Amino acid sequence: MSRFAIAGIQMKVSATHSNVEMMKLKLDITMNLYPWVQMVVFSELCGYGPLMHTAQAFPGPFEIEMQEMARKYQIWLLPGSVFETRGEETYNTASVINPQGEVVSRYSKMFPFYPYEEGVSPGHDYCIFDVPDVGRFGVSICYDMWFPETVRTLTVMGAEVIIHPTLTGTIDRDTELSICRAMATVNQCYMFDVNGLDTGGSGRSVVCGPDGRVMYQAQNNEEIMPIELDFENVRRSRELGVLRLGQPLKSFRDHMGDFSIYWPDAKHPYLDSLGPLIKPGRMDKLAELKQRETEMMELQPDSGIGYKGMK
Repeated sequence: MSRFAIAGIQMKVSATHSNVEMMKLKLDITMNLYPWVQMVVFSELCGYGPLMHTAQAFPGPFEIEMQEMARKYQIWLLPGSVFETRGEETYNTASVINPQGEVVSRYSKMFPFYPYEEGVSPGHDYCIFDVPDVGRFGVSICYDMWFPETVRTLTVMGAEVIIHPTLTGTIDRDTELSICRAMATVNQCYMFDVNGLDTGGSGRSVVCGPDGRVMYQAQNNEEIMPIELDFENVRRSRELGVLRLGQPLKSFRDHMGDFSIYWPDAKHPYLDSLGPLIKPGRMDKLAELKQRETEMMELQPDSGIGYKGMK
């Protein structure tokens, strides 16, 4: 079976109360309208919104309720993400639940949106899962997509569809849409990007095909997006090329050893010159900060201390 139906749910997200009951209602509506859907995807931090005081340990109440919904409709369910407490740290974590209601994988966002997503620890493990007799899926969350190495790694691991819950309410949504198309093209995969509304984002969720063309783009209102994907399109693109032209994955495979910037002992003086990862402020304050950093480096010219070592 090469065809598989996924519904993205773009819904309003509140930061003041739980959105779980509304998610369950949206699932009920989706499966009543489109009983042929086999997977449902929600946006990043959809369950409780973007405030970290809602963090919970896994397995926890949110995941349990979503497992019940997956069993009820016998669907694959990716209910966005929630903040997860793990020891002394907090992660932005998404669950992958199969039609039997089992959690088959979890993924913690690798690139929190620093310096704005303060207090969230980065995950380190990639998330790949297989839908039997269909194909392989990868999971990425929001800002991860800005780092092409993340989607490329999932692709090299065999992912044919990237499920990408997002929370973007900022003015760079247009930029994100272009990145989504580019990631789909250069990795010859489907990108299924689901954004929220209100405190959950500005909408405009998008689904892109393995040739980079937009299959569907939502607007700024609540929407259910049921899309049938054809895995044969991915496989033929990877075999014969994007629009029967470039074959970027094969070219990457054949020249993979040439990227010295990724070598463990590589030095990057230009990147080091960019300064610390800080939240932009007034230009006069920024100038003062740069002056203090210069003075510190002059005091310790041979210390080897980089910006990552500074507080």
